[in-house]
This record gives sequence, structure tokens and C-alpha cells, in this order.
Amino acid sequence: MRKSEISRKTRETEIVLSLDLDGGESCGISTGCGFFDHMLTLFACHSGFGLSVDCRGDTGVDYHHTVEDVGIVLGEAFAGSIGEKAGICRYGSIALPMDEALLLAAVDISGRGLLVLDLPGLAARVGDFDTELVEEFFAAFARHAGVTLHIRALCGSNTHHIIEGTFKAFARALRQAAAIDPAAGSVVPSSKGVL
Repeated sequence: MRKSEISRKTRETEIVLSLDLDGGESCGISTGCGFFDHMLTLFACHSGFGLSVDCRGDTGVDYHHTVEDVGIVLGEAFAGSIGEKAGICRYGSIALPMDEALLLAAVDISGRGLLVLDLPGLAARVGDFDTELVEEFFAAFARHAGVTLHIRALCGSNTHHIIEGTFKAFARALRQAAAIDPAAGSVVPSSKGVL
């Protein structure tokens, strides 16, 4: 079974998150930030992963700790769920349109956490959400999941569309990479024999 449940409590956030890479029911997403809840719901839908997130954070300050810490916990849950990586596809990529925006996402479940993010021209905020937190979320996820993640906006003018397309593209690329490759059997997809 490729699933994990993680609990994390700090002075800034308290998070309970469950992830099932093979589907299952999404049991609700609640972070105290409506826009971020929307993005995580899109992620769950387009990845096909079962996901539930309950985060109580210091949102009276801002959403920074909530967004970054959910990225940390989701990354840890992904790493725990993917295990030794035997039989996975390893790589996934997509060019995804979201109205006038076009997003490219590419994932390598490499064991090496790295983010390369290029989203030029974003407005500073969408509602009460600071758009610089998009990078905080993906950097935290990539580090703790041990994945190499490239995301680039190829075009787009509406900040909401660009960020929404980013989460959808990320979800679709990660879904491909985490999928079981029927031709691989139980082999780890690396010439080194380990990822």
C-alpha cells in the first residue's frame, strides 16, 4: 500500500495529513486559507491521489507558516508513500493550458530535492494570498519529498490562472512519475539500482 499519514505540531502550525498515491477518497482540505484550499483540492483531483489535510496555523499573522508547513508535510507523506521507488515510472511531464496561461511541469522522483520555478509577472496577491508563497510551498515539497521539480509559465497574464495551472500541471506530472510501470516489475528505475 502506497499511503502515509503524517502529524506535525510546531508553535506555528498543527497539521494532520493523509496521502494515498493509489487513489482513495479525499476526506477534506482545511488550512484556514481559502485560495490554498482551492489549490490543494485541484492538486488532489488532478493527481488522482487520495488526500486529506487539516491544518491549524497562525493565520492571524499571515499564511506563510501554513503554506510552507503543509508543503513540508505533503513532501514527507509523498516520500513515505513512494517507499523504495521500485517499479515506478520515475519521470513525468506536461504542458498544461489554463485559459491564456500555459504551464510546463516536469518531475523526477530522484531522491534529490530541488525546485526550479519560473513564474514571471505574478501580481503580489490573489485575494489575501501572497503569491510568493507558491514558491515556498513547492520548495518545501521538493526538499522533503526528494523530487526534482521544474515548473515554468510559458505564457499567461492572469495570476489566478497561472497559479491554478501550476498546481494542476504539478499534479499531473507527479501522477505520471509516481505511477507503477508495468514493464518495470520490481526494478528501481535507475542504473545505480537505488534512488
